[in-house]
Amino acid sequence: MVWRRRFRRPLLVTGASGFLGRHLVDAPGDWEVVAPTHAMVDLRHRDRTIEFISGWKPQAIAHLAYRKDRQSIVDVSRNVAEAAAACGARLVHLSTDVVFGGRPLPYTEQDEPFPIIEYGRDKLDAEHAVFAAAPGAVALRTSLLYGTDRLSASQLDAQAAAQGRSSMTFFTDEVRCPTHAADVAAAIVALAARPDVAGPLHLAGPRPMSRAEFAEINAAWLGLAPASIRTSTIESAGQVRPGHVVLDCARAESLGLRCRDPFEALRRR
Repeated sequence: MVWRRRFRRPLLVTGASGFLGRHLVDAPGDWEVVAPTHAMVDLRHRDRTIEFISGWKPQAIAHLAYRKDRQSIVDVSRNVAEAAAACGARLVHLSTDVVFGGRPLPYTEQDEPFPIIEYGRDKLDAEHAVFAAAPGAVALRTSLLYGTDRLSASQLDAQAAAQGRSSMTFFTDEVRCPTHAADVAAAIVALAARPDVAGPLHLAGPRPMSRAEFAEINAAWLGLAPASIRTSTIESAGQVRPGHVVLDCARAESLGLRCRDPFEALRRR
């Protein structure tokens, strides 16, 4: 368990050992971070979750815990939201851009989600469960995460491919908005103190790029050969995946929440 006592406002973080969670724990602002481990509480159990979280009396909760199965995505999110409501805590819930299926124009928070993959459907159901239990929560929809102090899963994939340790291909027609995890962590810290901000909120990097281009940029940043990245298309691979998914982040920007450009962040070391 991580518990960093600095100030008097407790922020309970689920999933603190994950990629984004570690960025948040490293820079919690003026919050005390309480980060329970799975051994301390199994968030899949509703009553235990509510009792455990309420016992800490957090002022805010950042729900980042992640496992790619429906129970962990939907039921756990509902349990955490019910716990937040039970103890009157502000809830910042992490969601995703793949609640959308893809189109040429950017998506705003007013656009109706229409996920086309199972993960997107589960995350949308999780949003619905969260808002039903904690109507004042904010669901932060973000995009493909990356880091510069530590590597995300997508960056590790690019590294392995560029080093010839993987035959993975990266799609030229799958467009996302790569987002630095430290910027998302900073936004969570800010939103934890903003109960006036509720509902879905889009936060992503300012530069749309394909998964192939992002892999090549990471290969170059790591001192590897971008040309070693194998590329393909969603159609030729016979897969069903969101294609062009770009988030309109005007609302987040109006709140002073911005993300860095990956071209600038991933300059050659």
